[in-house]
Amino acid sequence: AQRALQAQFEARQVRKTYLALVYGSLDPGDGEIRGPIGRDTRDRKRMAVVSAARGRMAVTRYETRAVYRAPTSGARLSLLACHPLTGRTHQIRVHLAHIRHPIVADELYGARRRLPVACPRQFLHAHGLRFRLPSSGAELQLESPLPEDLAQVLHRLAPPG
Repeated sequence: AQRALQAQFEARQVRKTYLALVYGSLDPGDGEIRGPIGRDTRDRKRMAVVSAARGRMAVTRYETRAVYRAPTSGARLSLLACHPLTGRTHQIRVHLAHIRHPIVADELYGARRRLPVACPRQFLHAHGLRFRLPSSGAELQLESPLPEDLAQVLHRLAPPG
């Protein structure tokens, strides 16, 4: 069973879903971010979108689930479902920062933005995993609800729209 699951990961047949709250308003619908990821030349602790010669190609698809307004500042925030098709270090965080929509409270890639709403930690949550069971081949989808501390952040925002 372990080898069969490893083979699914290596063949990129396992679908992973992450929920991320990002700065700014992304258009409703789907999007895709493509770009090679490698070490940031200015800060060795960070990764960055770099030239093809210096990095490995990475692809992240996303769907905009909702757009919110911060109650006091009116800043726009978008809730995304992100699907990394490759598995690079910090891939989702790097790709979203690259398109200028970093994850709320991400201290490494968030460009030191002032938080428009209190958030106890980086708003990125491993929400779902879908794969085939080695024993039967049946597809299994597992989901983890948004933790209470992150759900409270969404409750404090103005309704989508």
